[in-house]
Amino acid sequence: MSITKNLHRSRQRRTWRVRNQVRRSASGRLRLSVFRSNKHISAQVIDDASGKTVASASSSEKELREQLKNGGNIDAATVVGKKLGERCTQQGITEVVFDR
Repeated sequence: MSITKNLHRSRQRRTWRVRNQVRRSASGRLRLSVFRSNKHISAQVIDDASGKTVASASSSEKELREQLKNGGNIDAATVVGKKLGERCTQQGITEVVFDR
């Protein structure tokens, strides 16, 4: 098996292992998933029971992009987190479990 297939399979196993731990400990709470690249940061609140994204925010959104100088730093993460928090409270979400 090639090295890239091995790396991909290992990454998938790690993802499944973490998600299963989160699902077991969540007890009905929604999952918060955060992705960070060098240019942008994005966060999603996911309902695993229905498999749908309930709320999301990203530094690549037009209104947030205008506020930020760089989309992948701590300042951007703070702005994205506040925006996601606002959207969650509008929908009545008070507790989530952090995925990683």
